[in-house]
Amino acid sequence: MNRVKSGRQETTAVDGLLLLNKPAGLTSNRALQTVKHLLKARKAGHTGSLDPAATGMLPLCFGEATKVCAFLLDSDKTYRVTAKLGEATNTGDADGELTGTADVPELPRDNWEEKLRSFLGESQQVPPMFSALKQDGKRLYELARKGEVVERPPRGIRIDSIELLEISGTRLVFRVRCSKGTYIRSLVEDIARAAGTVAHTANLHRESVGDFAAGDMLDLPAAEQLAQAGPDALRLKLLPADSALAGWPERRIPAALAERFSGGQAVTVASGETGQVRVYTDTGRFLGIGELSSDGALSPRRIFRLAG
Repeated sequence: MNRVKSGRQETTAVDGLLLLNKPAGLTSNRALQTVKHLLKARKAGHTGSLDPAATGMLPLCFGEATKVCAFLLDSDKTYRVTAKLGEATNTGDADGELTGTADVPELPRDNWEEKLRSFLGESQQVPPMFSALKQDGKRLYELARKGEVVERPPRGIRIDSIELLEISGTRLVFRVRCSKGTYIRSLVEDIARAAGTVAHTANLHRESVGDFAAGDMLDLPAAEQLAQAGPDALRLKLLPADSALAGWPERRIPAALAERFSGGQAVTVASGETGQVRVYTDTGRFLGIGELSSDGALSPRRIFRLAG
């Protein structure tokens, strides 16, 4: 491996993804920097922040795998959500200050299920003030911390599935699969409003991102324990960069065309489907992302030069 020194630590070109089960109380960036240090990796990025209080799947990308970050940002996500009914906070979660209370209606389970189902499909959602979105060059949470409230234009979101897991007193637990850009804190508040009460998100756990399964996640203590045996032990847990594109169609090209494709030139293949595809050599080496046109041209869109 190619090694350089970064600060006081020697770093290495490491390529791959690690699905971290982020613990509560840690920012996404701090989690990323911790694992980057354990791997002694040179380049790293994550695919969409989780709130510090939230837990669950945080895909961390290293080396050439950082090129798939944007595609994972666009992926659907699944969350297990625990809402505290009857209490509203200024942040929409348990870390905020109490801003209001309301009685919680005693609704039967099937009524709650009906209310949850009413959020299925495409809709418009107003982002919370405590969010990282920018308005007039300032983060909304910066304005919110000063007590300012500004009008936020609604954004299109999509709820693919929503399942009631538990309703008991002021505790509402559900699982939701949703599109990128969905704010669960806002969803919880909207659900409560539909039931005639208020609420905040008491606990949020992200179970999946795209096609990645919860069983592939690694806890931070387990990562730290592996790293004690040396960074190579932890690197064995990395998933290949193309695992983030597992649901995409693929196209294999002979070695004679692979060099041209990796050099940024379009190559001609058998015509057929169009659109973006994963591109491999005929021996299975991942080359990158290409775009097929109807005339059989395969144009490189993202080239991956994987270490080793």
